[in-house]
Amino acid sequence: MDDIAGWIAPIATMIAAMMTAANLGAKVTGSGFLVFTIGSICWSLVGLSTGQTNLLATNGFLTVVNLVGAWRWLGEQRRYEEGGKSAERASRRCSSDELFTATGLAGMEVDDCHGQRIGRAVEALLESASARISYLVVSRGGIGGIDETLRAVPCEVVCFAARRLSLTIDLAGFEELPVLATGDWPAEAPRIGSDKDARLQAT
Repeated sequence: MDDIAGWIAPIATMIAAMMTAANLGAKVTGSGFLVFTIGSICWSLVGLSTGQTNLLATNGFLTVVNLVGAWRWLGEQRRYEEGGKSAERASRRCSSDELFTATGLAGMEVDDCHGQRIGRAVEALLESASARISYLVVSRGGIGGIDETLRAVPCEVVCFAARRLSLTIDLAGFEELPVLATGDWPAEAPRIGSDKDARLQAT
């Protein structure tokens, strides 16, 4: 039994870590916490059988934390996600504008006016008075955030849909937008073509 727990513990911990890090929604994340629970229980059994009090105490505490995480993501958060998805499905069946959840905006694919893939949306900035989106932050290139470039795209050139976003400008127009510096995003949306117009006036 101890040998089995010793094998299950690290395997379950590694699988659970990948499931939660993937951020694939409430169901997968919550299931990851359940797998974490299996791993922490097995680590507790290893600590109990080998007399490692610190291992036993640590994983006993982690078992409680993992159960709370599973309850939150498979219970509370999953209900919210399912409610939002039900509204999306209902909006497709009626004549009103198609709905999508605000939380689902981050990660949506973004295409240019020709249907060419540009990148993905990572954040949207809203104006407090009007509650309208001022600009969308779009990531292009890189892997896992490394070597990616972020640009603020004004809401006026973004066409919103439930499954993906498209721009009314092409890739060249997108790349003319200034690259955002880490921790220094603009207070308002950039103006499309403003830099080009300024150069033309200067000449």
